[in-house]
Amino acid sequence: MNRVHVAAAVIRGTDGRVLIARRPDDKHQGGLWEFPGGKVEEGESVETALARELEEELGIRVTASRPLIQVRHDYPDKRVLLDVREVSAFEGEPHGAEGQPLAWVAPKQLPDYEFPSANLPIVAAVRLPERYLITPDGLSPQDLLKGIRAALDRGARLLQLRTPAMFDAEYRDMAVDVQGLCAGRAQLMLKGPLEWLGDFPAAGWHLTAKQLREYAARGRPFPATRWLAASCHDAEELALAMEMGVDFVTLSPVQATQTHPEAKPLGWEQAGEWLKGFNRPAFLLGGLGPQDLERAWQVGAQGIAGIRGLWPAE
Repeated sequence: MNRVHVAAAVIRGTDGRVLIARRPDDKHQGGLWEFPGGKVEEGESVETALARELEEELGIRVTASRPLIQVRHDYPDKRVLLDVREVSAFEGEPHGAEGQPLAWVAPKQLPDYEFPSANLPIVAAVRLPERYLITPDGLSPQDLLKGIRAALDRGARLLQLRTPAMFDAEYRDMAVDVQGLCAGRAQLMLKGPLEWLGDFPAAGWHLTAKQLREYAARGRPFPATRWLAASCHDAEELALAMEMGVDFVTLSPVQATQTHPEAKPLGWEQAGEWLKGFNRPAFLLGGLGPQDLERAWQVGAQGIAGIRGLWPAE
């Protein structure tokens, strides 16, 4: 069975809401919601196919877009490759030119809509930002909180509290404080034993590679309403992350880092190769900063994760 190549669009309005369309009842996966787009014809680029489909379906002309995520999915009766681009600017007023119902939806409301299973990683990618801030080690609790406040004021929306030098009790106290700072502003990801999960219901959990290897076969430790992430360093760990059903990963180190000087860098090419078969959002980590965002998108990543590269300077 050949894989059908589809170009799909995440179209964001100026208010941040995202446009979705309902599939006709008589089509494959009919009646479910989807991200607009259509089939890529032979010899056609994804950008060209998407521009053509959006003009036909919605009556708009795309003026700015970038890669967001690629998803390969096998239904019992159909195999698809979804090539998804984020459309940030367009001309015209979107309307259901083929009679399909449309809805503008806030990203956090997307899980309330029923999508084909191939679209679920796209829903995660839409809800995640392009930067994932990881806190630096070795700071006093006061300086750590001061830096987190500054990062939130500058727009950080996804933050991992990572303080390997802290004792468990100190980390847990810090997590309570940071959870309060992030409330309503950013998604907090915590690290630590899974026994702590019930104590921090508003936080997501970021598994170490060791935890991933230990727990992957058991599946998700909590429902899909809560973010689950994992640290990956090779193709095997990416496969385990898929098996476990994580929402996103970090893949590292792309370049040499001061934090882990002994780790051999993957390089951009290898990272991009591994992400081709990985149907989840991935943040590239290791010696990267905001200047590397464009390159990360081009190799198939959600964006970049960083400690020094994203931590607010004094």
